Amino acid sequence: MAATVEIDEQNGNSGSPTLTHNIGNSNMGSTDTANMNPTAYPIVPGGNSCEKWQRFHVTDIGTSTRINNLKVWRSGSLGADAIHMTNARTSDYGGSTYATPTADPSTVASQIMPTSTPGSANLGIGGSLSGTISSSGYSDFLVHQIQTTATALAGNSTTMNYQYDETA
Repeated sequence: MAATVEIDEQNGNSGSPTLTHNIGNSNMGSTDTANMNPTAYPIVPGGNSCEKWQRFHVTDIGTSTRINNLKVWRSGSLGADAIHMTNARTSDYGGSTYATPTADPSTVASQIMPTSTPGSANLGIGGSLSGTISSSGYSDFLVHQIQTTATALAGNSTTMNYQYDETA
């Protein structure tokens, strides 16, 4: 049996965060909530989305022995005057400890989100890109944010992609 993996999202104050298991979407908007309706919480041109703090969650390792080589990227165009920032990177990686999400320019999501499959892991486990999950457990946090200029247009959508290796 293959491992069971979901994407979870953490929201709220770092002192008492809320964890949502198996989110239905990664919609970005102007508030800190999981499974967001972006029409209700649009990103104002010249502003930023609230950061998303998400993690791979292995809920059942099944007959596998490990999960590793985590990769995240987006496909599709944001359009002019918007950029998707992240903490995911293939080098100089250190992981991130949960902090209250902000709509200010992120100091954690400081790299441009890849738009194609990375050549190697860009999201770590235990603070390392070579980390592994060998039983139920979590990856490090994926932090991402949309940043816009005053001339950005509303209505663009992209798809988040998640990939991992599973060893039986």
